[in-house]
Amino acid sequence: MDTYDHAPISVPAGATWRALGTTVHLLVTDRRRLEVARRAVVRVLADADATYSRFRADSELRILVADAGRDRLVSPLLARALGTALHAARATDGAVDPTIGRALRLLGYDDDFARLPRHGPRPLAFASVPGWRMIRFDPATRHVRIPAGVELDLGATGKGLAADLAAEAALDAMDGAGVLVSLGGDIATDGEPPAGGWRVLVAEDHVAPPDGPGEVISIAGGAVATSSTTLRRWSRGGVARHHLVDPATGLPTAGPWRTATVASATCADANAAATAAIVMGEHASGWLARHRLPARLVAEDGSVLRVAGWPDPLPVAPAVPQPAIQPPSLPALEPALVEVPA
Repeated sequence: MDTYDHAPISVPAGATWRALGTTVHLLVTDRRRLEVARRAVVRVLADADATYSRFRADSELRILVADAGRDRLVSPLLARALGTALHAARATDGAVDPTIGRALRLLGYDDDFARLPRHGPRPLAFASVPGWRMIRFDPATRHVRIPAGVELDLGATGKGLAADLAAEAALDAMDGAGVLVSLGGDIATDGEPPAGGWRVLVAEDHVAPPDGPGEVISIAGGAVATSSTTLRRWSRGGVARHHLVDPATGLPTAGPWRTATVASATCADANAAATAAIVMGEHASGWLARHRLPARLVAEDGSVLRVAGWPDPLPVAPAVPQPAIQPPSLPALEPALVEVPA
């Protein structure tokens, strides 16, 4: 872990480490409270990993899948994660779907990506996606039932939710100030931002250095998340694949966009909208504009489309504060019981 604490109190201080198979960046506006904020974030991420990791045999999510076909009471955190995933599925009309787990596994994405062999001789199989409406979930009682054979993957919302919860926990632990949490480039903020807003480098590779290639934007609050087909790639039997699955086909997306970055009120919403944009392909810009979700779409040829007020890039060191994005959220949906079709 790298920490940076040789700065005035008013200048954000940060820490960096690994969790959830990705890089964690934490920034706080009061450097005196950095360590207490870091401990709060570590606890939240450990809980998320133990609760809804697809790659841990002992996670609550895996236990739920193994017990498919029966009603099961789940923990408050798993209930929150499932509710968030189903909200995203409804809001995106199924472009984001938590029942893609088996399709991902058969495509070869069956382990934490850091441990995943990039090449292998075994031909890739594929599976149809059952669809999120197959999940029965009552948020009031936290009872869940999934049909036998359905495997869940919360990747399109789970990392964003973890970032939201981590930022909230860090702010509570600090008793004020401002905080930014980045999980692999998916960013949640809480509290008061620094003067001029949080400056964010938008790049396809989340490990890019702050002065690396990409655009710099400023956000006054809320969240920003990126989905891309360029990083998590592998091949089996000579066939290249990536991790963003189109629920309509059970196969990796093959649309015009290689990367989508979206600003929203929460990181879970931004994460879902960015993934949905890749899946929606040519229809993404219209959907994002209708919902007033600022977005930056990168085409396969590298050309960039800015949607719904996504700003032009800032200079590296602006002389005066720049306007900051004020992100909205995905359409609000009332909690509802999602029934298994008869």
